[in-house]
Amino acid sequence: MDDRAARDYLLNQPDTWQDYPFGPDVAVFKIYKKMFATLGYEDQVARINLKCDPEEAIALRDIFPAVIPGYHMNKAHWNTVILDGSIPRGEIERMIDRSYALVVKGLPQAQRFALEVRHGKEAIYR
Repeated sequence: MDDRAARDYLLNQPDTWQDYPFGPDVAVFKIYKKMFATLGYEDQVARINLKCDPEEAIALRDIFPAVIPGYHMNKAHWNTVILDGSIPRGEIERMIDRSYALVVKGLPQAQRFALEVRHGKEAIYR
């Protein structure tokens, strides 16, 4: 998955919007006002930061060399995924879906309910 495909997939999550609070080099993807992903570059290679369950974060780092502890993030809850082509697209999409769902689960009940009514639980918790 390249950076363009990753950006498109991130923006396809229900009610997601893109912001640049850290400057023009890092896109931040949010649901309501909560960040669930960032997309930036290091040495012209795209990298995305994704929220993750702590145990799963460690497992993914063990499985994929292109998954490392979250850059400038809480290392227990965030991974950086280097988009170098070594991770199957479906796995990256699964990681994005999981990050989104984890952040949605942390939203206030009214916001979660509104998302579920508008889009269906299947679209929110893939």
